[in-house]
Amino acid sequence: MTSKKNIFLTLGLTLLLVSCQQDDSNKPVEDEDVLLGGATSIDGAFINIFQQPASNLNEVELQQHLQSDIAFGDQFVTAPNIINGGLGPVFNQTSCESCHVSNGRSPFPSGVNDLRGLLLRLSMPGKGPHNEPLPVPDFGGQLQTKAVFGKSPEAKLSWQEVEEIKTYLDGEKVQLRKFNFSFEQAYKNIPAGMLYSPRMAPPVIGLGLLEAIREEDIVALSDPSDQDGDGISGKPNRVWDVQKQAFATGRFGWKAGQPNLLQQTAAAYNNDMGITNPLFTKEACFGQEQADILSDDPEIDLKTLKAATFYPQSLAVPKRRNWADADVKRGKELFFSIRCNSCHQAKFITGTHQEFGFLSQQTIYPYTDLLLHDMGEGLADNRPDFEADGREWKTPALWGIGLTKTVGNHSHFLHDGRARNLEEAIMWHGGEAEASKEAFSKLNKKDRQAVIKFLESL
Repeated sequence: MTSKKNIFLTLGLTLLLVSCQQDDSNKPVEDEDVLLGGATSIDGAFINIFQQPASNLNEVELQQHLQSDIAFGDQFVTAPNIINGGLGPVFNQTSCESCHVSNGRSPFPSGVNDLRGLLLRLSMPGKGPHNEPLPVPDFGGQLQTKAVFGKSPEAKLSWQEVEEIKTYLDGEKVQLRKFNFSFEQAYKNIPAGMLYSPRMAPPVIGLGLLEAIREEDIVALSDPSDQDGDGISGKPNRVWDVQKQAFATGRFGWKAGQPNLLQQTAAAYNNDMGITNPLFTKEACFGQEQADILSDDPEIDLKTLKAATFYPQSLAVPKRRNWADADVKRGKELFFSIRCNSCHQAKFITGTHQEFGFLSQQTIYPYTDLLLHDMGEGLADNRPDFEADGREWKTPALWGIGLTKTVGNHSHFLHDGRARNLEEAIMWHGGEAEASKEAFSKLNKKDRQAVIKFLESL
């Protein structure tokens, strides 16, 4: 890990504030957004750029970050091992970084024997007592494709690619793919009506800053009944906070199903690795005949859980690159003019983080509103998640998206990795984003490429 870098940058530019609720919402923020992560931002475009600590950490926080890096990378093994024991009995991966390779976006698997970064959420129709998805009998809420010795994976996963062609107004074509998944060698009969949703592991940079955005600023952007008539009806997800035993605004996960990073991390330990913890004290496969009967729960303590949580909280966000390039500037103008920013909200100012001052009062440019939006039938998983229906997804942050290939050696996007580049990702947009997608498709080739260049600068 390289040393953190301090960035001192003065921009003598006129700043244009952008809001989805103002008449000038189709005008881009000026190049004030170079520092995407505010004072946490770092300069660079190298393979380990997503693994750097925030630039504004003090020495104590930097040491804490380095220790939390170890927790994030710890490999778990089977019990009764004294160190990092408790894996499984069924699981998907053995560590946090097994999915979030180099802290970046996971590529779609190269084959059925390499499912790194891909998992399937499972549920039955209906909702639980806190509006949560209903677990599947004998399978729970996530398909575990691995198992410790003496146990069986819940099922093997396979898929087929389906291709379709879209044609632009100028006659250029783009080839889109999607996946049809199937289950093989299930250890139990799969119940009729089971719902499933493929999910790729997203990047983990900037998560502390997203956590520090004030709830009222997120809610202020919502317009569930589209009262302003712009075709955008974003809404926050309302999810269950396990610690507070109360409903809260969701922020994390593809459908904003988790309210904070501690719970997001705890759920990943439990579902992805089979590791019980202070928030989720029962095995993910609790109630199954394969559940272990050892008296070792929770298998990690609160200190370890908080350490693994602090790591993504304290990661730096890379600053923009090539922002002064003429094509990039043109692409930025087009991004706003076709109203991509209606969901990919450019700017926030974080509130006061309860624990970490380095996250407080930061002017950031994540290009997300953290709201749920109907993305159309093409992207639908038909699986509800709290108040998110089967067509709704949280707007993902765009910061760092242009470094995907640098960090991960691939360019796969969207919740299931179907898009092989940014162009395909745009052309899969539908529902509330249909008008923006159509406007993009009507641009000439040079302008479409300019929009892509802008995204690659983020």
